[in-house]
Amino acid sequence: MDQELSEAVWVKSSFSGGNGGNCVEVAKLSGGRVGVRDSKDRSGPALVFTPAEWAAFTRWVLTDDTV
Repeated sequence: MDQELSEAVWVKSSFSGGNGGNCVEVAKLSGGRVGVRDSKDRSGPALVFTPAEWAAFTRWVLTDDTV
């Protein structure tokens, strides 16, 4: 897993802006999984979501008006 994360193509959120603030990056991983990490700590830990977990998370973010 560590090798897959280190070799992944990470993409910065389009909502991050250019001010170096709170940013996340995501990467497509094998088996449809998605990695998420802090763009300011690229060697730090990453969360890995299954396809179902990622779908539920993104659905919640897109529909919850308190986010």
